[in-house]
Amino acid sequence: MAEATAPKSYSLDAVKKPLKRARVNRPSKLRTSITPGTVLIILAGRDKGKRVVFLKQLESGLLLVTGPFKVNRVPLRRVNQRYVIATSTKVDVSGSDVAKFDDSYFAGEQKKEKKSEGEFFETEKKEKKVVSQARKDDQAAVDDKILAAVASEPLLKEYLSARFSLTSGDKPHRMQF
Repeated sequence: MAEATAPKSYSLDAVKKPLKRARVNRPSKLRTSITPGTVLIILAGRDKGKRVVFLKQLESGLLLVTGPFKVNRVPLRRVNQRYVIATSTKVDVSGSDVAKFDDSYFAGEQKKEKKSEGEFFETEKKEKKVVSQARKDDQAAVDDKILAAVASEPLLKEYLSARFSLTSGDKPHRMQF
């Protein structure tokens, strides 16, 4: 019985292609301590240490939060729930309409065409990002209802505007938020 020998060349069609698997976006489960109106402490990023108000969870699993902007300069933004601490403080956000905010609202603009070599080395002309008037109106519409609820509670405005920080003797695992 003769053994089968390998062919000297293989056809290109014989190469197996990997199967395409459909990616399914499974948003993370929302922590039970986070409900609409909960005051959260942001742990990372440009707003770390600031207290914000949770509005809703987006389809991607990220949290939609706001400062309000007039209180602590935090705009409407998305935050991963791994980077927040939920506090026991609540704010009434039932009057604010956040149905129109989704992940596509926060998608960045498409990049422009590539620069030529001369434009690439010109670093003097840096364009500043300008916030559109529509974004400002959306921020004001959401914040108006929240600011009314914040004003009704004593010391809540000062609490939201104060930054959270730890000192050398603090034990965060023993703290009650």
